[in-house]
Amino acid sequence: MNIYINNIEHELPQDAAISAALDAIGMSSQKGIAIAINNNVVPRTEWHNTTLQSGDKMTLIKATQGG
Repeated sequence: MNIYINNIEHELPQDAAISAALDAIGMSSQKGIAIAINNNVVPRTEWHNTTLQSGDKMTLIKATQGG
């Protein structure tokens, strides 16, 4: 199935979870990130249980430091 992560298309296995999508883009160990699926924020505790559907739009936001 194909999903979009920050508007870039990625192919994942059917019924992949958010955590699998993060593995696919090399961000599974990142801290300080937030995820929304189709504009709905998903708590980190649900990333392993939330199944993605073909065509979903995943927005990944990474916190940065500075000032």
